[in-house]
Amino acid sequence: MVKIASRPQRSELLMPAGSLEKLKIAVLYGADAVYLGTPDMSLRTKSSFTLEEVVEGVKFAHAHGKRVYLTLNLFSHNKDIPKLPLFIETIKAIKPDGVIIADPGIFQYVKDNAPELELHISTQANICSWISVDFWQKQGASLCVLAREVNYQELCEIREKCPNIKLEAFVHGAMCMTYSGRCLLSNFMAERGANQGNCANSCRWHYKVHMKLKDGTVKELNLSEENLELFEFMMEEECRQGELMPIEEDERGSYILNSKDLCLMPKLHDYLRIGVDSLKVEGRNKSAYYVAVTARAYRQAIDDWYQDPDNWSPEIYMEELSTVPSRGYTLAFHNGRLENHAHNYEHTKTFAEYEYAGYIEKVTDEGLHIAVKNRLQAGDVLELLPPGSLDTILIRLYEFIDAKSKQTHDVINAGQKPIILIPWSLFDQENILSLQQKLCEQTIIRKEKSLTQAEWDRLKLDATAQRIELGRGSDILYQKQRDKLQTSIFEESGERIPKTPRIGTEGCCGRGCNGCAIFWHDPIYEKARLLLAQKKQGEMFDRDMKDETVMSDLKV
Repeated sequence: MVKIASRPQRSELLMPAGSLEKLKIAVLYGADAVYLGTPDMSLRTKSSFTLEEVVEGVKFAHAHGKRVYLTLNLFSHNKDIPKLPLFIETIKAIKPDGVIIADPGIFQYVKDNAPELELHISTQANICSWISVDFWQKQGASLCVLAREVNYQELCEIREKCPNIKLEAFVHGAMCMTYSGRCLLSNFMAERGANQGNCANSCRWHYKVHMKLKDGTVKELNLSEENLELFEFMMEEECRQGELMPIEEDERGSYILNSKDLCLMPKLHDYLRIGVDSLKVEGRNKSAYYVAVTARAYRQAIDDWYQDPDNWSPEIYMEELSTVPSRGYTLAFHNGRLENHAHNYEHTKTFAEYEYAGYIEKVTDEGLHIAVKNRLQAGDVLELLPPGSLDTILIRLYEFIDAKSKQTHDVINAGQKPIILIPWSLFDQENILSLQQKLCEQTIIRKEKSLTQAEWDRLKLDATAQRIELGRGSDILYQKQRDKLQTSIFEESGERIPKTPRIGTEGCCGRGCNGCAIFWHDPIYEKARLLLAQKKQGEMFDRDMKDETVMSDLKV
């Protein structure tokens, strides 16, 4: 008889594990469970796991009291069937906490040959109704992953009509422009099967507009400053006459299929309230930085809601998620059908105002050994992100010590995989014993990133679109910001603008960073230093306090 698991008392946070390193980081930063796979029989074809690493990852997660789900969710062809016996025997030996399946034939095969395994139905099965959930429950499934197209009202009804089976819903990550991944565009454009886990992301490519003349010839329509105002391209679906959807084109192409990234943090309390058993984050191909920051934001948000649901608010967790590179965030299908604000028509790049700086490779009596992941230069502020909270530890470095040679450098490039040493003595505003308890190997580090004017304008537009989806934004402001973004893209010079007035060793962000010579010695920050002394140990300002000090002087 197939194994059926009871529903948990609390919603679990389910994180992606694209590699053994990311699995460990997901566990470290608060995941209750991780999902992973091997290239042969799952949609994790870009997974870097070997079989030995899968075994090690399962043991690591179980040692930390976490669950592991293995993916077997491709749509099988005849050539895949001979692999099943060995694959099933391997899975049985690994002993995961669940197997994620999409293909009904594979479901039946696993059910017959490995009844001790808990079976989960993948989002690839496109479950959008309670009757589908009921069907799979009767077949022996323990959990159903609902399609991203299920809106919240439908989700509530499914939960009400199917109270005895675990439900899983996506709350964060990339969105597919097709029906939960049932895409043939990648097959057609690149001969890479999305349903075999090898999507080429053709929907996010750049496309050019061409004209077909009456004589049959086809010519590219070159848009320039002189003729741009003569054209406006609109798309109309035959059953929605009069509802014109714009197709914007610049010198780089058109973007008509490019969805923003799903982020349901503003509605997370709704999912927790009705008892969605598993809250899933997409991102098997994302960086370790993405995994760490996303996990810690949702971990803290979930825990805080259970502690005080009446006073829970998403703002501080959204601030944390804004530091993760994205295409902009959307509620997607939560409220029903998608609207234009769920798509990026002008600017498709994935970025944020922060970037992955590195991680702690080793903790010694001497200090922290940091594996560098992006270019560092003298004067940069590193933000260390201790697991277990949303606290950050800020330190400004004026030189970088090579951990092996002990030579100092003004600039560190990540290409040679350098390891730098940050001595404990440089954390001059911290209780070192307390700091040593907070920080551990694989602690993630970020830093601010300078952006172009177009990128800063995109972030502003994304924020306004979010507010509109939440019923608090202005369509007039959105259109103004959209026009400004289009202008910025057209006038793009490549110049990068920093987030704060700190550039290199000059200037100061005013937040009271460890090691900052300007903040701790410049008279203009004297009152700010007094205010900081009243805060708890390790707590710093979240903005430049120079303005606060100046305003205080003016009031006096």
